[in-house]
Amino acid sequence: MNQETLNAKKLVVESLAKSISENDAMIVVEYRGLSVSELHGLKNLLRENDANLRVYKNSLVARAVENSGKGELKEILTEPNAIIFSKDVFASPKILAKFARQNEHLVLKGGLIEGHVVDSETIKSLARIPGRDGLI
Repeated sequence: MNQETLNAKKLVVESLAKSISENDAMIVVEYRGLSVSELHGLKNLLRENDANLRVYKNSLVARAVENSGKGELKEILTEPNAIIFSKDVFASPKILAKFARQNEHLVLKGGLIEGHVVDSETIKSLARIPGRDGLI
């Protein structure tokens, strides 16, 4: 592999590690079977709520989570995955859980919530918590 490619991959890993540290939520979903328009619609829903969906190579994400000290997250990095970064711990899980109920091709796999490794059931339980107005 030439040096230019290695440097580009290092930049991606550094960018991912920075995103992991700056955001309160990082959720991994499998998107196999979604059409381009469905994936685009999901990206738009997330973007409206200040979340960002990106697709990275699993090996680069694995290096970034390992550098962040969350190596146990590497277990779910199989199959084609999308990574969602968000500062809001509740908005992204709500959007993803609702979208997954409507489309069986989207599979919640797990992620990091406020620095803790969580599984898909934890993400689904976060989605069931009512919003601020509902709690008041």
